[in-house]
This record gives sequence, structure tokens and C-alpha cells, in this order.
Amino acid sequence: MALRFYNTLTKSIQEFHPITEGKVLMYVCGPTVYNLIHIGNARPMIVFDTARRYMTYKGYDVNYVSNFTDVDDKIINRAIEEGVSSEVISQRYIAETKKDMAAMNVLPATTHPLATQEIPEMISLIQDLENKGYAYNVNGTVYFRTRKDTQYGKLSHKNLDELRSGFRDLKVTGEDQKEDPLDFVLWKPMKPGEPYWESPWGKGRPGWHTECCVMSRKYLHSTTIDIHAGGEDLIFPHHENEIAQVECSTGKEFAHYWLHNAFLNINNEKMSKSLGNFLTVRQIGEKYDLQVLRFFMLSAHYRRVLNFSEESMEAAKASLGRIRTAVRTLNDRMAHAETEELTDAERSKLGVDAAGNRISFTVETDPETGDKILSDDMRLFRWQFEQAMDDDLNTADAEAAIFNLVKFANIVVTEESSKAFAAAVKDEIMSLCDILGLIVDVQEQDLTADIEAKIAERQAARKAKDFARADAIRDELLQMGIVLKDTRDGVRWERK
Repeated sequence: MALRFYNTLTKSIQEFHPITEGKVLMYVCGPTVYNLIHIGNARPMIVFDTARRYMTYKGYDVNYVSNFTDVDDKIINRAIEEGVSSEVISQRYIAETKKDMAAMNVLPATTHPLATQEIPEMISLIQDLENKGYAYNVNGTVYFRTRKDTQYGKLSHKNLDELRSGFRDLKVTGEDQKEDPLDFVLWKPMKPGEPYWESPWGKGRPGWHTECCVMSRKYLHSTTIDIHAGGEDLIFPHHENEIAQVECSTGKEFAHYWLHNAFLNINNEKMSKSLGNFLTVRQIGEKYDLQVLRFFMLSAHYRRVLNFSEESMEAAKASLGRIRTAVRTLNDRMAHAETEELTDAERSKLGVDAAGNRISFTVETDPETGDKILSDDMRLFRWQFEQAMDDDLNTADAEAAIFNLVKFANIVVTEESSKAFAAAVKDEIMSLCDILGLIVDVQEQDLTADIEAKIAERQAARKAKDFARADAIRDELLQMGIVLKDTRDGVRWERK
């Protein structure tokens, strides 16, 4: 199956064909850096990092650009509160964001441009739009004429009248001077104490929607790019307004594929500070390995609303633990194997001949049910994984394929297996998990710390007479291959 994506622009799943064969130009809108990133920010980071990893696995050379918005009202307000410059705030939280990204195993972008470094190019774009009649200046504020753009609304699939009706009750500063309520700001004049840049319209700064237009094309070195992505909250107005500016300026299509991830809820409610359910990635990291958060984020299709809860995170933790336990067991099998080389039976399970060459592989289908027939050939699981990922990045089914492989490993790799066989099965698990950005071969000291923390939690539960929780922790440890023994000297543990 060829790689396919759901394109918001066409409202359909389409086969992916890049502009240049073998190369992908991909832009993902990054965070506004005025605070620690929250788990809503984390979802597109993880989802589109995984998309990038998979396209790289498929053989594409991916130029992946994701910006930091480092000039914005929220940054300015935070700077005023702390009595420092906006640059101090933005640089602080860029550094903190990069720490959280690394902890989630999100790869650094090919380029992480900063909005403040591209102001001259933004001014040039606005001037071009003004010269072509798409922009107008009112007392130092430059607006975009949405009515002049006959294609406006094509991404959100709403016409101007429908969009305008949603703005009837929306009153913003300066709306009186607009030609149309849907006209949006390209350049805004400075206010006292704010950072500013010189422009033909006076001192000020660009509007948010203009920033990504410039950074995407500049660092992807193309007027038209392959993929533009972000959260579904960006479809309108941000991405709609980006399209309007770029396409009215260049006369060319901005992006061929528009990908958007769905929202993340907290205990079935929209995350917001007013509800008191606003969670940062850093807060989650205080309780969980952030690989658990990554596993959780990929456990549902990216276009489905995902509900975050303690129960869902515990389930993700247990599931990731099963994979890590299988890898740890394979490490143990490798360390204690009595034979080095593959046997004929093991070669058959790996689908290789005596010379190590791959034997032709076909997937059989049950004629009655139409289901794919499982076999002892390990290559089936990679086939399942690829089928899922090719189908609009179905990471939930890709994780299921990994669990099928883990089950295979637990059954077929025994104490009698050769070192080469255990290593080959481990490498397969590691390879598929790496495509999803999951780290599953963790260091022993990390495991020991996790086990000791579980034991301490169990002891606290028993002291509080919460025996159900204590038993549940014992079961969790058993799933990790850890057996507890209550002795006079305290709780001891050993591997099964």
C-alpha cells in the first residue's frame, strides 16, 4: 500500500506524491513560547514527529521545519509582569520547550526558525499584498481584504457569509476601521513598552498569520510545499489566513497536503486554566516517564479526539511496560544462550535462507472471513505495521502490530533459542518502536528505580488499608516480570 494522508483541503484520504520524488517539504506550526508547553502542545509535536520518522523510514529525505513564535501579546504580557524583555521570556521558554521535546523523544526540526529573525521578509510580503490590492493601511494597521480573495474559506470549507455570521458577536479593538469584519491584521502599530520594528506603515510588528507564511517558504526553499500541519484549532483562522496571503501574493498553491490532529481532552473536558485542568508536559513528567505520554498519544488515531486521564496513562504505562519486559527478556535470552548461530527452524521463523537472504513473502487471506492469516514468519508483523502507518498514520494499529510481535517473541524465543535468533527478534521490536519514537530498551538502573517506586507506593497503600491498590501494584509488577516477597526484613523483589 502506498502512503496515504487525510487532506483537510480536499476532505479525503489521498495517496501521497511529493513535489520532488524522494523529498518531502514539511512545515508544522510550533508553540508560542511564553510558558511551559502543555500536553495539548505535545500532541502535534509527537504526531508529526512520528509522521516524519515514518516518511524517513520509507526512504524520503524530509526537510522538517517547525517554528517558535517568539513575539506575541502573551509573551509581551508575561515580560511586563516580570519586568524583563520579551526576548528574555521567549529564549527562556524555547530552552524549556526543547527540554520537554527531548524528554518525549521528539527529534529536533531540520530548522527551528524564530519569527523575530524574519521581520524584513514579512514586511516585503505585506508590501506585495498591498501593491496587489489585497491589503490596506488604516492609521498604521494593515489589514488583509478577505472579500478580494475569491478562494477564501477553501480550507475550512465555509464561504465568507458563513464565516462572517460567526463573527457577529465578536468585537475587537479597531473593528470599526475594517472594511469587513473578517479582514485580518497583517501589521499592527506598537503600543508603549512593546517591541517594535520600523516599517513603511510606522513602528510595529507583524500579525501572527503572516509569520508562518514567510518562515515555511524561506526554510523549505519553495513557494509550494508538500505538507503543512498542526492542530485542528489552527484550520481557521490561522491556516486559512496563511493560504490567503501566500496564494494571493504568489498565485501558486501554498501546500498540497494539510494535516491536522484532533483535540486533547482532560477527563472528557476541554483543557483550560479556568477549569483547573491545565496540565503541562513538565507536570506529567513528574509522575510518568514521558515515553508513557508518547505511547498514550499514539494509542489513538491522530484525527480522533483523545481523552487524557489517570486511567488512560496507567494503561499506557502498563502497555509500554509489556514491550520493555519482552525486550529485557530477550536481552536475558541473548546473555544466556548456549548456541550462537541460527537453526534451520529459527531461519524459517525469520523468513531467511541459510545464506541470510530474505525468502519471498506473501500474506495469506482466510477465504471465509477475509482476515489475514497469522503465521510463524516474523515478517508478518512489520507488514501489519506498515499497512497501518501507510493508512493515514494509523499509529493505534501500528502499536497493535508491535504487540503481536511481542507475543510472538514471548512464545517462540525460549531458553533453548540461539543468541542470533533472540537478537534478530529484539532488533525487529526495536526497529518498529524506533519508528514510533518509543524507547523500549531502557537501562537497568532506570528499571530498578521504577520498581522501587512501585514497591514504596504499594507499601503506602497497604498502610492506608487500600488493599485493592496494593494488589493492583503487585499485578503490575508481575506484568513487568517482577515477583515480590514479603519478609521480616521488608519487601524483596526478584525477576521471574
